[in-house]
Order: sequence, then C-alpha cells, then structure tokens
Amino acid sequence: MKDITIDYALRSSWQAIARMYNEEAKHFDSTMAVGFTLLSIDPKTGTPSTALGPKMGMEATSLSRILKNMETKGLIERRPNPDDGRGVLIHLTDFGREKRADSKDVVLRFNETVREHVTQGQLDGFFSVVGAINQLISEKKIYFKEKTSNT
Repeated sequence: MKDITIDYALRSSWQAIARMYNEEAKHFDSTMAVGFTLLSIDPKTGTPSTALGPKMGMEATSLSRILKNMETKGLIERRPNPDDGRGVLIHLTDFGREKRADSKDVVLRFNETVREHVTQGQLDGFFSVVGAINQLISEKKIYFKEKTSNT
C-alpha cells in the first residue's frame, strides 16, 4: 500500500501487538484481555466494577464475561463497596496479584524493547501525534457537522 492511512497504521499495529500479547499470554494460561484487566484493577484498594469498563474502554457485556471468567479462575473476588452499599469492588486474589505481576513484566518488556530500538525523539513524536488524535476525537472535531436549521 503506497499511501497508508493513519487509521490503517494504528489498527494494523494494534492488531500485531494484540496477537503478540495473546501469544505471550498463552505461556501463562491467560489472554491479553485478562492481563489488561488485571493491570486495570487497583492491587491495594480494588476497583469499583462500574469504573472498570470506562477505565479500560470496554463495553459492560464484554467486561462482564471477562470478570466472570477471572472469578472462576480465582484471579479476582467481588466485595461490597463500603462507600456505596449498592456497588461492588473488584479485588485481586493472591493468585490474581501473581498473574498481575506476570502481565506487568510482559508490558514492561515490550516497552523496554521498543525503547531500545527507537529514539526518545521518535517516541515523543509518537505520543504527540496519538495525543492530538485523541484530542480531535474527544472534542468531536472529526466528522462533526454543524447543525443547520430548516427555516
């Protein structure tokens, strides 16, 4: 592809990263989604179940399946939220903390390897571009159509 679009480069890179993480996660009898969830749960205080989905950018139904699977494997436990009687906190079990450490090591190794192969300037540029894209999206500056009145 001579003229690669920005979204194509982002999507294909993310898909390659996801495949790589899933391949590595197999060595730990896990998946990338489980590892990402483990890393998103506060290891000391737990995380409200309602905050986990938005924090991870996941829909509630997908997250619910992952959490049920993690609970079955003994990685997490649900406890009542002492600050909100209706809420639930997701806490890591001892086994979950071990698996969280494995996930963290995998992510850190990826970051270290990338940093060994690209300059700080390239990384700064990458983060600047990604930040700008996220800002354009959050400010709805892409695909925004000004409303017109029918008068």
